Amino acid sequence: MMAWEYAPAPESASIAALKPAYRPFIDGEFVDGGGEPLKTLNPATEEVLAEVGTADAADVDRAVAAARRAYEQVWGPMPGAERAKYLFRIARVVAERARELAVLETLDNGKPIRESRDVDIPTASAHLFHHAGWADKLGYAGLGPDPRPLGVVGAVIPWNFPLLMAAWKIGPALACGNTVVLKPAETTPLTALVLAEIAAEAGLPPGVLNVLPGAGDVGAAVVGHDGLDKVAFTGSTEVGKQIQRRLAGTGCRLTLELGGKAANIVYDDAPLDQAVDGVVDGIFFNQGHVCCAGSRLLVQESIEQEFMELLRARIETLRVGDPLDKNTDVGAINSRPQLDRIVDLAAAGDAEGAQRWTSSCPLPERGLFFPPTVFTGVEQTMRVAREEIFGPVLSVLTFRTPHEAVAKANNTPYGLSAGIWTEKGSKALWTAQRVRAGVVWSNTFNRFDPTAPFGGYRESGFGREGGRIGLEAYLDA
Repeated sequence: MMAWEYAPAPESASIAALKPAYRPFIDGEFVDGGGEPLKTLNPATEEVLAEVGTADAADVDRAVAAARRAYEQVWGPMPGAERAKYLFRIARVVAERARELAVLETLDNGKPIRESRDVDIPTASAHLFHHAGWADKLGYAGLGPDPRPLGVVGAVIPWNFPLLMAAWKIGPALACGNTVVLKPAETTPLTALVLAEIAAEAGLPPGVLNVLPGAGDVGAAVVGHDGLDKVAFTGSTEVGKQIQRRLAGTGCRLTLELGGKAANIVYDDAPLDQAVDGVVDGIFFNQGHVCCAGSRLLVQESIEQEFMELLRARIETLRVGDPLDKNTDVGAINSRPQLDRIVDLAAAGDAEGAQRWTSSCPLPERGLFFPPTVFTGVEQTMRVAREEIFGPVLSVLTFRTPHEAVAKANNTPYGLSAGIWTEKGSKALWTAQRVRAGVVWSNTFNRFDPTAPFGGYRESGFGREGGRIGLEAYLDA
């Protein structure tokens, strides 16, 4: 099967309006942080994008104090309808500057511009718009007649969806009347700092939003600060457990959205072409840097051969390359340590006897790239079937009966998401009721909407983000 050859269609990096240096945002101002500056890299080239000032413990103290003061004096007492005006302004500016933010996100993160442009930035704006609309309606959310904000929220977000994860935390927190101290990921701080700039331009009162770049030590200082009323964390299960131990018994509220090893179940009556596209989107979207990625394909044994032939043919059409090229399907791995982990786990699949198949798409000569990869002959005890790879690697298992499919899908310590592919609604509902996952998609995958809650189960965390129920984590109801 020959794929069409497309001429390059590069987006201009200059649209990102990249600055040579960025600084922490505390109490309404960009300030020199006390930490050692870091250099954020373009994963597609490993070239330095900008120098970023980082926070130290004293900066965390200042940010929390500013957030407390803003909460008590301005933001907490402010009527919801007034808070909504600020959020609506921020949401509108994010939408207006969408192209700039998309290019900046792609440069800093490595994801294809098509995904930043069509998914990340529009969904971030949608979450801000959605929660702005809730700000004056909290009494009608079914969470009590007069729900009150918690106070100061410490939010720590990952590098895979930097601006979107910031919006997921900031939107509901501010709408409910809380103030925020946000710690973006070490490797992807730029869009969060531009969001702070947008908030300042929108007139958000000083201290309501504070952004503290830095490494894990800054995140630990934020989540462990005694001045917080709530911590919202998205990241690895290992770090989530550390945070939970740190906050146990303190009275500080906590929500965790952690790792996953999602099963994508394809029954023999599934619409195969649609399922193939769903499986591809489920694992190769954002280079597999997705907590809810469909990294385990469970395909019914009777259609395995036919389905795998279709799947391999589809994967062969994916283009790996320059993330700023609008024709690129799979971009760069976010960092060298993450690429090393993917390589190591793929090698473990080889060593344990799984059969590796790799796309023949050529990789760029420089930058951090890994080809779309599929392991077949996978056993449930193998590391590629049990550990979160967080990369473009799919593990394939088979099943004969629906009961076996559910048993294999649930044979994981995680429980963030799952996908079900079948033409029978009754079978989809039967399976969804038995799969232990926070979010279950039917005949689709990776679909997000601000009106729908998202969150995990077991080692994938607890709490929900988005939707009416997602407001509960930010209210004392």
